[in-house]
Amino acid sequence: MNKINDFCIDFCQKHHVDPEELEEVFAFGRNSHDADVLSDLVNRGIKTATTSVYDLDGAMPVVGKYAIVLNGKNEPVCVIQNKTVEIMPFKNVSAEHAYLEGEGDRSYEYWRKVHEKFFAQECEEDLDTTFTENTEVVCETFEKVD
Repeated sequence: MNKINDFCIDFCQKHHVDPEELEEVFAFGRNSHDADVLSDLVNRGIKTATTSVYDLDGAMPVVGKYAIVLNGKNEPVCVIQNKTVEIMPFKNVSAEHAYLEGEGDRSYEYWRKVHEKFFAQECEEDLDTTFTENTEVVCETFEKVD
């Protein structure tokens, strides 16, 4: 945790950001391999969007807030800042948003296949619900800051 705390302090001092503006510390995906691959895409500026299942009980991302992205070893990789946040049914996510997620061949077909599987597992295991095309998701775009 000291690496994360030091990273946070350094970032806040370097960018004159109040630590309260750091919304969260997280890793993308459900395992360390996914976290490594996705954090690398973010760090290289390829991944500039993400989608998650909307959880009424969870915290909503906020435009303008910062987050520390971790790799598969729970080490800080970079900081991102939320630019847009939208809630919509899964079936309404655009091909443009899928492309911005930067994964695979960046096609809508690839994105949809991977995310349907991911969200079905998440809904079943974590949210005790069933994933459908009408399940609401949170679509975020972000920018790598540091």
